[in-house]
Amino acid sequence: MAAAVGTSPALEILVREPEGYSIWNGPPFSNNNQPGIKLEKVACTSAKFSEDGSRLMVTKADSVISFYDSSTLKEIRSFQIPNVVASALSPHGTYLQTFQKATTPQEKNVVLWSVETGDPVYQQFQKNMTKATWPSIRFSSDEAVACRLATNEIQFFDAADFSKGISHRLRISGVAAVELSKAPGSHVAAFVPESKGSPASVQIYACGKELQSQPLARRSFFQCSTVQLNWNNGSTGLLVVVQSDVDKTNQSYYGESKLHYLTTDGTHEGLVSLRKEGPIHDVQWSYSGKEFAVVYGFMPANATVFDKKCKPLLELGSGPYNTVRWNPKGKFLCLAGFGNLPGDMAFWDIIDKKQLGTTRAECSVTSEWSADGRYFMTATTAPRLQVDNCIKIFHYNGSLFFKKMFDKLFQADWKPESPDKFGEIAELIKSVDSMKVEEIKSQGQGSTSKKPASVNPPQKPAAYRPPHAKNAAAVQAEVFSDNYGRNEQECAQKQEEERETKGEKGS
Repeated sequence: MAAAVGTSPALEILVREPEGYSIWNGPPFSNNNQPGIKLEKVACTSAKFSEDGSRLMVTKADSVISFYDSSTLKEIRSFQIPNVVASALSPHGTYLQTFQKATTPQEKNVVLWSVETGDPVYQQFQKNMTKATWPSIRFSSDEAVACRLATNEIQFFDAADFSKGISHRLRISGVAAVELSKAPGSHVAAFVPESKGSPASVQIYACGKELQSQPLARRSFFQCSTVQLNWNNGSTGLLVVVQSDVDKTNQSYYGESKLHYLTTDGTHEGLVSLRKEGPIHDVQWSYSGKEFAVVYGFMPANATVFDKKCKPLLELGSGPYNTVRWNPKGKFLCLAGFGNLPGDMAFWDIIDKKQLGTTRAECSVTSEWSADGRYFMTATTAPRLQVDNCIKIFHYNGSLFFKKMFDKLFQADWKPESPDKFGEIAELIKSVDSMKVEEIKSQGQGSTSKKPASVNPPQKPAAYRPPHAKNAAAVQAEVFSDNYGRNEQECAQKQEEERETKGEKGS
């Protein structure tokens, strides 16, 4: 049952700079549209919320890892673990998992710690750490199921009592990657690469020992280098992005990719039928697990929403997009073109099947919806980009709500919350719209319009400009746009003066 708007938890944002991390009170902001500071900067090298947002893990100097209750920010426990290469937190923050450099095979360098007691509950040796093998122990979202990838097998544990050791093993010859379904943790997907002329395969098994005699679903394919495994909420469907290093058609330098779909009941095992040839740029399930969206094809890429029977529900057109972010309340969706693309974003109402607005967030490194579905945040961060680091927050329709520049920004994350804790999206939107009308009146513009678009209308898609002209266009936009503050204008003016100085020296 959805929570009422007034009883919903407050949004929070974790911001990490070179001096350390701080926690902001999330939007809507009451102090002249500036965020309040819940926690002033604390020195650290990394900071991360648990998956459910209940705990905060902070790595400090001298290999100290501290845990905090994210609501009160009181310290729960600190660990001092030398030579830590990587650390991971279980979904509810119950366990800390650490990887240390091992000098001998006898040294158990992967340790699972209880955050409550501070004691190690499980230890093992792991030669190296890769994306496929870390975290070594995987948990379902409710921490009811835990498993790890080992040589030619998947090992399962009693997640409530690791002292029992391995509860049972699932033998799969050649298994190279696994993905445990999250909610619920009822199934596990296993990837077996090509070997001696045999095709690669993805297989789905039940997690229960008595149900693992045969795979529930299986899909085989040749020309496969890597796979991405994406479970839906409900653990009924698995999307598999299959990537090969070589494109036999010679149309792409980056190889070839295909999208496959498997269901746990065996009703569907096959390719997702797409309308355009080219790579799979991104795919994401909706929070309900009943639909998924795909961005695919050579540029300009296409975007399509499918139901869980793999039937297309809505075509979102084409554009310079490679990213899809589904609103956690299920009603809205953002298409974006980040990375080597100019940052165009299109916001869609999936229920009413209409586009709400378009805008641009250049050079964005990270992007995500708030848990209540009202706001979309992008961040330009180091070390990916060393200049123009910033946080931007947009309304659900793409209009700019907030922007802040940084000399250097490492991280900007929403505090995770269950979308079920917030009210229905229609009620939340009404509260946003009424707030925007009040903002107009307080600015003394004399406007009586109640249309939210009048606060900051979404920008129209820009015409193509050659790469050498993009910087000049960006400077002009920052100088002459009313949407940007004095800091950006001063930055542009300073850049102009530097160019003039260089010109004089050159002449």
